[in-house]
Amino acid sequence: MRDKQARWLALYTLCLGDLMIVLDTNIVNVALPAIQGDLGFSPTALAWVLNAYMLTFGGFLLLGGRLGDVFGNRRVFLVAVVAFTVASVACGLAPSSGLLVAGRAVQGLGGAAVSAVALALIMGLFDDPAERAKAMAVYGFVMSGGGALGVLLGGVLTGFLTWHWVFLVNVPIGVVVWLLGSRVLPRRPAAVTAPRLDVVGAVLVTGALVLLVYGIVTGGAGLPYVAGGLALLAVFVAWEAHSDHPLVPLRLFRLRNLVVAQVVGALWAGAMFATFFLSSLYLQQVLEYGALAVGLAFLPTSVVMAVCSLRWSDKLVIRFGPKPPLVAGLALVAAGLGLLARVPADGGYVVDILPAMLLTGIGAGIALNPVLIVAMSDTAPAEAGLASGLANTSFSMGGALGLAVLASVATWRTDALTAAGVGHADALTGGFQIAFGAGALFALAAAVAGGVLLKVTSADAVAGVDAEAETAAA
Repeated sequence: MRDKQARWLALYTLCLGDLMIVLDTNIVNVALPAIQGDLGFSPTALAWVLNAYMLTFGGFLLLGGRLGDVFGNRRVFLVAVVAFTVASVACGLAPSSGLLVAGRAVQGLGGAAVSAVALALIMGLFDDPAERAKAMAVYGFVMSGGGALGVLLGGVLTGFLTWHWVFLVNVPIGVVVWLLGSRVLPRRPAAVTAPRLDVVGAVLVTGALVLLVYGIVTGGAGLPYVAGGLALLAVFVAWEAHSDHPLVPLRLFRLRNLVVAQVVGALWAGAMFATFFLSSLYLQQVLEYGALAVGLAFLPTSVVMAVCSLRWSDKLVIRFGPKPPLVAGLALVAAGLGLLARVPADGGYVVDILPAMLLTGIGAGIALNPVLIVAMSDTAPAEAGLASGLANTSFSMGGALGLAVLASVATWRTDALTAAGVGHADALTGGFQIAFGAGALFALAAAVAGGVLLKVTSADAVAGVDAEAETAAA
């Protein structure tokens, strides 16, 4: 019993650390107008409050996961929590735009390492299928619900306090996570032969991801950087094929479920990340909601995600296996985004916004748990950190690409409608509508890919049912 309590306390610690990271991805969105007015950002430079974080976060994920495999996931997690917390203090107290952007970049480094190793640590804590499904349900809520919680908390903090607190709120969380983590996270036994780190491969893949993310977040002007990132990625693949100690063994990409889970995760993250960002803008720019009202508008999404993740997702995985709830959840997300694609310029929250948010929240709460289980199911424990980094990289790159694509589509449509003489609110709404529709297609494509390409045997579901029966009998 004591061992079980220790495992679950370790899980909650890891989830709290990862929640701190996930919150930070969206908590800043609502505070951007206040940050711009206080620190004097130009409209173009303001995007770097988000881009600096995404750049280092996306670029460092694979290296962070491998560092966990080499030096120990526990050690990397604790060091990364400290780095993220210190950077949060720097951001919250930043007196200038340049220092804020620099602090955000360091936050991205720490956040990448935390995210890359947390999932690997969780998978190592739980061997029993039923316990693992429940643990992944909790982690899935953190990952899927953190975006909505970030918008909610950002609105509350900006509305009642100041924008500084969207960063400073990380400090007490980070301190608690470090104190608990240093006591409850398991120590890995020392390896007889310490694994070697592929330094050249690490430099190549990190540089490639940084260039790709930079090119994505800067839009059309970033195409040369995307091309450079793809070229560097090709060099990395060639290097890994001949390396004696590769950073990313290419045989991992023969693991069908791992690859499919990355594709599904990238498509889904592209839809969800952009949706949180664009729906926040719709509420503020079209419906003229204040920061606090925007945050409260996302409260139902957070609640239904929590209920579905924590009470239903694991039961569905145990009963049916990971594929059916994954497909059903993503289909609900697509339906919710499809409803958002119909929002009018004079929309009402209860009629036009709430139903879409509820559907999206239910779908996200159900689907993320099975995606993560599938992504980690075929990898050896010694490479769990790397597999975790790969999964998180697909989410990060998908989120960055989805935001860039859907925001560009929205801007293009708005500009076209404005040029045609359509009023400002209607033009903005037209842009948001087409972006939400494209997001729905992303989510639908993720559902189809998961349903068609994932290979989950019936034995997996049977094992889950047996484990559930044993747990209930106990």
